[in-house]
Amino acid sequence: HHVVTENGRVQSAVDTLESGDLSGLGRLMSDSHRSLRDDYEVSCEELDLLVAIAVAQPGVIGARMTGGGFGGCTINLVESSAVAAFKQHVAESYFAGTGREPEIYVSPAADGVHQLETGLGNTRE
Repeated sequence: HHVVTENGRVQSAVDTLESGDLSGLGRLMSDSHRSLRDDYEVSCEELDLLVAIAVAQPGVIGARMTGGGFGGCTINLVESSAVAAFKQHVAESYFAGTGREPEIYVSPAADGVHQLETGLGNTRE
C-alpha cells in the first residue's frame, strides 16, 4: 500500500513545488512518514520522536524519516531563518526523550541535477 500511495505523493509534490505551495509539501512529507510508519512498518520510536519534535517547531515546512527504516535519519525542511533554533531545540528535546544526542547536519537547498559542459568531449569509445 505504501509504495502506491507514495508514488501519488511524489506526483503531488511536483505540483506543490511548481506552484510554490510549501505548506502542501509539508503535509505530503507528514503523510509520507505516517505511511512509512503505519503501512510499511519501517519506522521506530526514535524516528517518530524526531519527526514529532521537528514538526512542532516554528519554521519547519515538513519532516519525515528517510533511508531504509528501523532507525537512522529524518529529513527536515526548515526555513533558513529558523535553522539555528531548530537544531538547538531538536537536540535538547531528543536528548530529554532518549538520553542520546542526535547528529544534525544542515544542507542548503540546491538547483538539483543538471548536465555540466566540460569541453573535454566524450572519452569513451
